[in-house]
Order: sequence, then C-alpha cells, then structure tokens
Amino acid sequence: MVSTNVLVTGAGGFIGSHLAERLTREGFKVKAFVHYNSRHDWGMLELVPKDVLANIEVVAGDVQDSYSVGKVVKGCSIVYHLASLIAIPYSYLAPQSYVATNVLGAVNVMQSALDANVDKVIHASTSECYGTAKYIPIDEKHPLQGQSPYSASKIGADMIAESYHRSFGLPVATIRPFNTFGPRQSARAVIPSIIIQALTGSEIKLGSLHPTRDMNFVNDTVEGFLRIALVPAAVGQVVNIGSGREISVGELADMILRIIGKSVRIIVESERIRPEKSEVERLICDSHKAKHLLGWEPKVTLEEGLERTVEWFKHNWQRYKADVYNV
Repeated sequence: MVSTNVLVTGAGGFIGSHLAERLTREGFKVKAFVHYNSRHDWGMLELVPKDVLANIEVVAGDVQDSYSVGKVVKGCSIVYHLASLIAIPYSYLAPQSYVATNVLGAVNVMQSALDANVDKVIHASTSECYGTAKYIPIDEKHPLQGQSPYSASKIGADMIAESYHRSFGLPVATIRPFNTFGPRQSARAVIPSIIIQALTGSEIKLGSLHPTRDMNFVNDTVEGFLRIALVPAAVGQVVNIGSGREISVGELADMILRIIGKSVRIIVESERIRPEKSEVERLICDSHKAKHLLGWEPKVTLEEGLERTVEWFKHNWQRYKADVYNV
C-alpha cells in the first residue's frame, strides 16, 4: 500500500488534517482537497508540520462542483471522503447548504470514484446519525434518526454511499466515528470550547450539561480510517469507531478544569441549547465490529487525550475567538 496515491476530501478540517498528516508519514502519496477560498487558506492543514505539509499536494475546490471533484479524484487509488458541513447549530440556520454539501457532495465523490475506477472509497459518517440511543451500547444495527438537519444530511450521504456500492459495485466502506477530539479542533466542538473559555476567562458558557457522549482522541479515530482501508472485508460495511465510555458534558467540563487546575463558574446559556426533540441525549459506542473486522481498539484514554489537547490549546488558543459563540 505504501506509495499508493490517496485523496483526502475535507483535508482542511480537524480529522481530515490529521488523516492527511498520518498518511503522509506512512509513505502514501497524499492529495489533499480543501474548500476553495480567496485567502488561499487551507484550514487546519496549515497547522501540519511544515516538513510533512511539503509532501502533500493541496488542491482547492468544492465538493458541490462535480467538475472539480472529478478532476481531483483522477489518478487516486483510495479516496477518503471527509468533506462535510458539520456544525449542528448552524444546520438549524442553513439546512439547504448541508444538503448541498453533504448529500450532493457525496454523489459527486462517489460518481467520480466510479468513473475513475478507484480501488476503494472510505466514506466518513458520524454517530449523530443514530440520534438519541434507543438502546446502549449503540451498534451498527441501531436505527438512524435525523434529529438535526446536519444528521439528516449525513444519513442521506451514507445512503448515497451505500447505493453506489449496491447499484454499481463501487468498493465503499463507511466508517462511523463517535465524538472525536484533539489538537486543531474547531471551537464549535464542546471540548475546545470548554478549554478555550477556561484558559482565557472566569466562566464557561455551555448548553445542556446532562447529555452524554463517547469521546475519542483523534489519533485513535485516524487509526480506524487507516485500518478500514486495508481490510477487503470492510467493503459494503458500516463500522463504528468509539471507546464505549460514556461521559456527560458537565462531567467533561469538570475533568478539563481539573487538568487545567482552575476553578471557574459554569453557566448554561439558552442560545447554546438544541431544540428539545433535536437534542441527542446519549451516545455510547459498541465497537465490537471494529475490533473483530479491523483489529481496532482505542489506545489513548480520555484523560490522556484531554491532557494532550489542553497542552496544545495552551500554546494555540490565540488562534481562536474566545469571547464568541462559535455556532
């Protein structure tokens, strides 16, 4: 597999930038597809070490544009499709843009991969597709629930990927990570939001404190992406990636404050609370399939991952707008 030409869409994002970096370090020839903007800004890919970034071919475009997607896919053996709009609060404000990027984008990537006869497509899903747990832990047979426009668009994208496998024989494997965290993550996510507010102020503003999540360090999530590409039996499958450990947002905030060594007031702010029927109350992963099919298990504990993440943000918080609610 070494020296294989690999495309990562959404390489300017949090997980995408870590995946592009890891693939490059492993010896793959990586093409990174980032969202075009006139500032020539490559997003979180800008934070990849310069010696690694120098070996990545960065291409700007838009997954909504079939021509630019088709062009970038050519010559690639493996396509990792991570490009998505992901912020749940913003999906309440701009639902059509989520359908255009996430569903139409998936069509463009799958069709381009089919036309280019790629060896494998790894489609990135999300645990948000499951909605609030009907039973725990959540395995791959759990019903899908569109509890936000974001999750509905990702369910649609997952079904597009499945349909291209069933209809046209496209070799697609879908990986469904539970909540991922770590260095470089956007402040729209809860862990960076807590850390940045704790480092820079005397209070932390959050939404609901009781919902629980299954938090996973980004290195473990990226390992899952690498492994699913290497296992032929994963084609046509959906595979969960998660720790199986459940923690509430409030408990998470307390843990982060202990690591930072600071005591600040936690305020529940109404504008950060999801609509009642949209809130995902519980997420906890059953990753037995990942263990048996991929040989994957998480290696970094929540505590260790948070310590690494806090340390990174201590040196990089200036990149973020600490006093602004990142929707």
